Amino acid sequence: MERADLSDLDAFVAVAQAGGFRGAAKARKVSASALSEAVRRLEARLGVRLLNRTTRSVTPTEAGARLLERLSPALDGVAEALDVVNRYRDTPTGTLRLNVPGIVARLVLPPIAADFLKACPGVTLEVVAEDSFVDVLAARFDAGIRYEERLEQDMIALPIGPRVQRFAAGAAPAYLAAHGAPVHPRDLLDHACIRHRFPSGAMAACEFERDGEIVRVDPTGPLVSTSIDMELGAALAGLGVIASFEQLLAPHFETGALTPVLQDWWQPFSGPYLYYAGRRHVPGPLRAFIDFIKARRED
Repeated sequence: MERADLSDLDAFVAVAQAGGFRGAAKARKVSASALSEAVRRLEARLGVRLLNRTTRSVTPTEAGARLLERLSPALDGVAEALDVVNRYRDTPTGTLRLNVPGIVARLVLPPIAADFLKACPGVTLEVVAEDSFVDVLAARFDAGIRYEERLEQDMIALPIGPRVQRFAAGAAPAYLAAHGAPVHPRDLLDHACIRHRFPSGAMAACEFERDGEIVRVDPTGPLVSTSIDMELGAALAGLGVIASFEQLLAPHFETGALTPVLQDWWQPFSGPYLYYAGRRHVPGPLRAFIDFIKARRED
């Protein structure tokens, strides 16, 4: 039997793990047709179908599942072997793939990423911003950033960015002039509030805290969105009260476009964490990023 090409094997693994050609193509930055051709070529060489293809899903056949089971660690081993070369360079090279929440990509990561890329010019940083939970290993990311995420047993969490943040609340002066300012979180039940919904469909909690007392309310309003920009625009237009990250609202508090409300009740919470597998080989670009984050926190 003719020896299978390593790139075709890698294409098969990518498609099988992503559950489709489009997802794998997006992750690998290649065309879906190129991946499809690679898998067809591999199946022809092996003389067996590896993937069941329908209009809705792509799943491994029994033969494909057995191959995937043996092939994934083998390809990881090849990547680890090649990454050893990084130890002999002055600075590492390669791609570092991170999966992060949208708010982290907007407020926390930019200055850290800029300084890191200046320190490690051989590294390409690829950041995917999404608010749904992702299995970073299965999705072929090197690491993720999350807020107090429940981690698997073999995951390591490293503090990154500010260690304490707060949820703040505010509204446009015109809205407050017309409707008055809330003095207690429960007053929000009588106000128009702009709410955030996660991609999972769950509504973001509207929670406040003062002197150990926690108050949760479920107000209504003219806009519910998964887009922070939409929510912020509505608040600036005077459509209601917005509760979000203080760092997001602070510039608008400073200009007077928004007025803070319920400041005594703004709830603090722990900052984000970089998390990655603790029992796997750590690629050079990720190791450099980990070392950079640790050194940054010590400064």
